[in-house]
This record gives sequence, structure tokens and C-alpha cells, in this order.
Amino acid sequence: MKIFFIASAFALVGSCSSTKYSTKLQNLKDGIQLVDSVLVTKYAETITPTDLQQHLLFFADDGLHGRATGEIGQKVAAQYIKNYYENESIESPLGNKNYYQNIPKSFLPESSNDSENVLAFIKGTEKPDEVLIISAHYDHLGMTQDGIFNGADDNGSGTSALMEIAQAFKTAESEGHLPKRSILFLHVTAEEIGKLGSEYYIKHPVFLLKNTVANLNIDMIGRIDKSHSNNKDYLYLIGSDRLSNELHYLSEKVNNTFYKINLDYRYNSENDSNHYYNRSDHYNFAQNDIPIIFYFNGEHEDYHKSTDTFDKIDFDLLAKRTKLIFATAWEVANLDHRIKVDYGIIN
Repeated sequence: MKIFFIASAFALVGSCSSTKYSTKLQNLKDGIQLVDSVLVTKYAETITPTDLQQHLLFFADDGLHGRATGEIGQKVAAQYIKNYYENESIESPLGNKNYYQNIPKSFLPESSNDSENVLAFIKGTEKPDEVLIISAHYDHLGMTQDGIFNGADDNGSGTSALMEIAQAFKTAESEGHLPKRSILFLHVTAEEIGKLGSEYYIKHPVFLLKNTVANLNIDMIGRIDKSHSNNKDYLYLIGSDRLSNELHYLSEKVNNTFYKINLDYRYNSENDSNHYYNRSDHYNFAQNDIPIIFYFNGEHEDYHKSTDTFDKIDFDLLAKRTKLIFATAWEVANLDHRIKVDYGIIN
């Protein structure tokens, strides 16, 4: 009888605890309110397959020799990004039309030349000191005897997406709809040799890290993997709930409201053998307690091969995924409070 009584008591406590947790979780979900959906949809529609195709055609061209860190192709890509922001009248946070955060050779492996992150910026109105960072790396693997590694998906797709997201926010700004928070569009170099561009930014931040509210990182979103060959309308999200439940459920609500993409979380597990959470630039932000989302289409048969070429990109799919990221960024930038950090624990 005693054993039965004790077991029953534990069952009751566990049941009450579970009820409290589920109630708190539901309260969190119910409390998430989106801002003006008409504006979100309007400016997301400025992101088109044609514009993305134009950028990616440049980044994945043989003439850039695979955009290896510190090599001429990477620097030509950096100049293209800089020129784009100048032409779109999207300013640099560094001032004086200096869009480059220079990374000295001494910070990089001995085999690399100096390199540069490329930064553009839209200043917020109500909370300008709080900053949302949207990032994508633009370097790739360069050339070997096996050919030119054009990196159309890795990460020409993310680089092109980031530029079009910035242009959508600029269009909104020009029509009087500025974000409450500032937004930094961060094109990082040296990801392929150890996430060193984002590491350099973390060690030399343009904006105080304590004022960085979140990082949305885009790395490979133009293709599909074998697991989704029968349903390409998906996107892997990694890390969205590691540091902020609010960011995770905000992301889900944006998707359910606007795009209804199949958000696949299989690689978000802490036991994921691929360790994708550690493998792209968002990780350097997460290590500093900044909530992140990593957007990723998964590895495919051309991952890190010379066959990752422009002709294999699905531009309609790339556009839809880019719109989702834009809409999520819009919501994060315009919340009446900054995203809460709770380390994935519902208190």
C-alpha cells in the first residue's frame, strides 16, 4: 500500500507539473501577435525569382574562380555586393561609403590573404540601438585540379537572398515604413575555413553584442535534398528554440500565417550526428547568447563539389524561402519588445 501511495503521489505531481508547463507554453504561443500583415506581404513580394537569378548568375560564374577567402574572386564578389548597396542607397554602418570590415591576414590561416566582411545597414526608428543581424557567407572553396567550385547553393543562394531581403526593407523605408529596430545585413567571408568572418565580427562588433537581439543566418536555401525529393516545399530550421522559445514560436506563426512551408526540425536535435548547429556562422552568435535561426536546405549530391552550379538552383523555391526569412525578420525588427532569451526553458 505504501508503495502504491508513493507512486500515486509522484504521478499526481508529474501530472500537475506537465499541466503547468503546457499551460505556460500555450500562453506563450497565444501571446505572440504579428504586426501589419498587409505590409509584410507587400514588401515580401518585391523579392522575385528573376532578381535572385541575376545575383546568383554573377556569384556562380566561373570568372570568380570559386570565391576562395582572400583570393581575387572573393574580392570581386565583395565589390559586387558593395556596389549593389550603394546603388540601392542602403548605407554602411561604418560610414563614408566604407562597406568593408577588413580582416587582416594575421587573423586567417597562413595560406589565406586578408579578406573582408561586407556590411550594410538600415537604422531603426523607435529602438535604433537594438540590432537584428541577418547574415550569409559569400566565400566558397575556390579551385582545384577537379575544377572550379562555383558554390551556387553554398552560398550563392544565401548571399543573393540576403541582398534581396535588404532591398525589400529599403523599399519599405522609402515608402515611410521603417523598422523599429536597426537591421545589419552582414555578408561574412571565411566561413568555409572555420567560420572566421563571423568570429571576427564577434570579436570586433560594429554594434554592441548586448544590443544584438537575434541573428537569422542563411546558408544554402536554393536546392532540395534526397529526403524531400517528393515534396520540395520545405526548409530546415536549426537552433530556433535553443536560446529563445519566443523566437521559435514567432517563426512558426509567421510561416503558418504567410507561407506554410514544411519546417523540418530533424537536424535541430542536440544529438544530431551532423552537428549542423555548430557548422555555420550563426554558431558564433549563439555562443554569445544571441538567439538564432539557421535556414538550410540540407546537403545534396553536389555539396562541396564542382557540380554545385547555377543551373541546379530552383529559383521559385529560393524566392519563397527568402520571403519567409524576410517576413520573420520584419516581425523581429518590429516587436514592441526585444526577443526574450530563455535558453529554451519555459518558466
